[in-house]
Amino acid sequence: MTNMNELRTWLEGRLPSLLAEHQVPGAAVAVSVRGEVVDAAAGILSKNTGVEATVDSLFQVGSITKLWTATLIMQLVDEGTLDLDVPVRRYLPEFRLMDESAAASITTRQLLSHTAGFEGDIFTDTGQGDDAIAKLVDLFADVPQLFAPGEMFSYNNAGYVVLGRIVEVLRGKSYDECMREYLFTPLQLTHAANGPYEAILYRTAVGHILNEDGGEPEPSPIWALSRSTAPVGSMLNMRPRDLLKFAQMHMDAGRGPAGQQILSAKSAAAMLEPQVKLPDLGWMGESWGLGFSLFDYDGGTVVGHDGGTIGQTAFLRICPEKDVSIALFCNGGDPLAVFTEIAKHALGEFAGITLPQLPVPAGSPPPVDASRYVGEYSSRVASVVVSQDAEGRIWLERTPMGVYAEVGDRPEKIELVAMDGDTLLPAQKQFGMHLPHAFVGDDGQGRALFVHTGRADRRVSP
Repeated sequence: MTNMNELRTWLEGRLPSLLAEHQVPGAAVAVSVRGEVVDAAAGILSKNTGVEATVDSLFQVGSITKLWTATLIMQLVDEGTLDLDVPVRRYLPEFRLMDESAAASITTRQLLSHTAGFEGDIFTDTGQGDDAIAKLVDLFADVPQLFAPGEMFSYNNAGYVVLGRIVEVLRGKSYDECMREYLFTPLQLTHAANGPYEAILYRTAVGHILNEDGGEPEPSPIWALSRSTAPVGSMLNMRPRDLLKFAQMHMDAGRGPAGQQILSAKSAAAMLEPQVKLPDLGWMGESWGLGFSLFDYDGGTVVGHDGGTIGQTAFLRICPEKDVSIALFCNGGDPLAVFTEIAKHALGEFAGITLPQLPVPAGSPPPVDASRYVGEYSSRVASVVVSQDAEGRIWLERTPMGVYAEVGDRPEKIELVAMDGDTLLPAQKQFGMHLPHAFVGDDGQGRALFVHTGRADRRVSP
């Protein structure tokens, strides 16, 4: 590949076979190089209907929505309405957590960078009204604190619900109205939707999940999670080309397609400044900014975010120094393998970026003394039990709870083997990769306080 036309030809030729190889029903992808965009699509949007995916089809972007929520917050910073480093309670006096001292001190910066420290997976459905987000924030009074604010990183969906509520309060408008007025309209988006009532007007994807018997992915019986978690990623839909308009704005120092300043250059740059270093997770990046995950790759810096909803997965990667970005949306199967091949080609050719190999277990992993790791860890969405058998093999049993159990996640038992230091790897792939499990902290008796997979699950028993 040496130019955009060759990239288009490659995408159109390779995408259908990639989907077939990895059981992905349908996908759409777009690549932008210095403002020039090529896109492609293949497969179907739902096995129930057989409707073909096109480049204008809408897919759920999932947690990529957090970048949009963060941008809405930074617009308020630009206007002098919001200070990132004062307690959230200046703007939301009603904000409560189980730990009163934490609730009184948590800042907007800590919410943006996933360092606020409270339990992060709260997905309670509070209805379809414009007050859904406010009602969910009101339920956080019984949410426990995992660690002191600012102490470490733990991916926190609930923190972004709070951010969405801050936007609503300071704007005096619903979150959906703010998205449309302050981002959709100035970005000149034509294929974007704030939920099912808007998405139905377009050609829209349905997620596909594996049933209990395995086999081919089947259409999910649930299209989306609750409106109360819209700022987190439960509602936003768009085509890849429109997501890249958002990415281009960030690469253009906050300028929109008409040359107007949608976000100040200062705020656009601040969102890419590292706020916290991540544990050795091998897939989420080395650090986190104000919304963005930051990757230090061979060839330059890459920023972005992934998104996962019920049977849909989205990827966004931006190379700010090279003015290159890529968005890929899939509706089931093994999307990571599809993304990896496409990103390797596109980012390598146009940005000189070499993607690192994902971690894999050694051929003969060395034995591990798991006494520091053995025990039970828990969160609102899963119970995790780590044990070591008489043969020295380490096992992790995960039992889904709450919303994850409701959408069909099943209990699993996996073997963990040595990776590096206190980070172990599953012997078999999960979600298309060997997901690193980092055991961090100390409970005062030499045992790990958390098992960290992006989210920190806290030890609850020896």
